[in-house]
Amino acid sequence: MNSTDLPGVGWWKSTRSANNCACVEIAVLPGGQVGVRDSKNQEGPVLVFTPVEWDAFIGGVKDGEFDI
Repeated sequence: MNSTDLPGVGWWKSTRSANNCACVEIAVLPGGQVGVRDSKNQEGPVLVFTPVEWDAFIGGVKDGEFDI
């Protein structure tokens, strides 16, 4: 799926994101799904996660599972 397939969807990125930074943006999609895209390629592909998948990801981030 590309961003062009999602007209009218509101995208945002973290307030911790610096201007012109290599960031990701997220959007809440119909049905509660969450879309993730590259902020530098806003017309490019979108990864789509179910609410359960997104909650598991956020839980892993909070628990430090992805810390280097």
